[in-house]
Amino acid sequence: MDFRRSILWVIFTVSVIFLYNSWLRSHGESGLFGEPVQTTASAPAAAGSGVPSALASRSGASAPVAGAASAAAQPATLTTVRTDLLDLKLSSRGGSVVYARLLKYGAQGDSSKPMVLFDDVPGHTYVAQSGLVGGDFPNHETPMTLLPGPLDMGQADTLTVRLRSPVVGGLQLTRSYTFHRGSYAIDVRDTVVNKGDTSVQPQLYLQLVRDADDPSKGTHFYHTFYGAAVYDSSSKFQKFEFKDFADQPKTIHADDGWAAIVQQYFATAWLPQPFKGPREFYLRKLPGGLYATGVMLSLPRLAAGAQAESSQRLFVGPELQKQVESLAPGFELVRDYGWVTIIARPLFWVLEQVHRLLGNWGWSIIGLTVLLKLVFFPLTAASYRSMARMKAVGPRMTALRERFKDDPQAMNAAMVEMYRKEKINPLGGCLPVVIQIPVFIALYWVLLSSVELRGAPWLGWIHDLSAKDPFYVLPLVMTATSFLQVKLNPTPPDPMQARLMWIMPLAFSVMFFFFPAGLVLYWLTNNIFSIAQQWFINRKMGVPEFSSPK
Repeated sequence: MDFRRSILWVIFTVSVIFLYNSWLRSHGESGLFGEPVQTTASAPAAAGSGVPSALASRSGASAPVAGAASAAAQPATLTTVRTDLLDLKLSSRGGSVVYARLLKYGAQGDSSKPMVLFDDVPGHTYVAQSGLVGGDFPNHETPMTLLPGPLDMGQADTLTVRLRSPVVGGLQLTRSYTFHRGSYAIDVRDTVVNKGDTSVQPQLYLQLVRDADDPSKGTHFYHTFYGAAVYDSSSKFQKFEFKDFADQPKTIHADDGWAAIVQQYFATAWLPQPFKGPREFYLRKLPGGLYATGVMLSLPRLAAGAQAESSQRLFVGPELQKQVESLAPGFELVRDYGWVTIIARPLFWVLEQVHRLLGNWGWSIIGLTVLLKLVFFPLTAASYRSMARMKAVGPRMTALRERFKDDPQAMNAAMVEMYRKEKINPLGGCLPVVIQIPVFIALYWVLLSSVELRGAPWLGWIHDLSAKDPFYVLPLVMTATSFLQVKLNPTPPDPMQARLMWIMPLAFSVMFFFFPAGLVLYWLTNNIFSIAQQWFINRKMGVPEFSSPK
């Protein structure tokens, strides 16, 4: 029993530490584990400061850009492009994407406001840029002219918008954005023409630039990853918080892969086409509190009068499972399940199949939880039978503690003998639960990371399973079921341990008042079926159903 008490104390202590750490982070302070407070950029980067160096001369500093200052002095013209899914703005300065609104999604916590990913306003910068380096070539600071053509997809299946730069350093760049109905992936084609008299070898960079303002900073008691991500077939999926390269730029050489910025539910990414080919990923801090996540690609040497084309995709949208897994190898990993990915992905597949049958994500969560309870029924039944036996011998254990209260060794020996005679394994109630923990943690991350639940209603007052219960009905009911579970379990003979058993549900329940409703619904469903199973086993084994607090 001392071992069980130690486990409970460890769980309780760790829970309190993480609760306090989450409270610190939710109030904008540095956490207990050294997480710095994220700050919002107060000013945009200086002109030309975001242009990366060429591959041959990369040192972490920006390459000089001839004419960038004069180009930046000219006010940029914004062109609005509308598709069935996106409302975008393209800047005449470098042809950058400086605004992207997702028409199918509202802002988190307030669906009446638009969900905006890219934006470039005072105090907030998040843009997609690209250009050429290796000389005084067109880059994301160079003025570009919009070429004639439609700007609204209307009823068409595709829409192409083109911009063209002047001749800079002998090169002229024409960029086309092609949008496809039903897709958040934009085909981007850069055509480079050498109109000079000498051969040159430019390099193409594709980068995402944004400030470090965490879009999930308003959440309480849980934290999802927000930052840069790079994938290649050698090193696989790598995540970087902006603080990881704030002081020292990072460079990754690879033969394939993509670069992205990810946050809860949404991502933006540059996906070079084809997937394979030598490239260099770079992550670095820019002036003005901005951060660049990009990839550099080599283009063929261009003789005078020659031209070259480079194709890539720009992804701007939600991390919908079917879409992200079809765009590039490894791109499904932007749905960040952490270390339980190998379990979480098949769990989401099952959840999706249940949703096909039920048509409602709330009922699908309940259905999946029931399925998991059925799969683990043999394990949980063994655990509950063990706890029922422990509950049946509870009075005898209390008597032993009173009898040998001045002789701990004799008390432990007497308890071991009683366990042997009654064929009770003190850990029998713990081990089956431990085996199930990775699965339930994986389901937790599935529900926390699945954009499919964002804005999805369940019933009545639950209009968004990704937001907290507005009336706290689910958390209150879940708290009540947690206390009921304690009453069904054997009462520890140690008074301190018994009190701790009653304190723990209250401590854990505090978090659930701020958790998304979908997560609370999952835990509530799990609690209800666990209570039913434990009550049935207690009655079947003839032990008292309920325990009383001491």
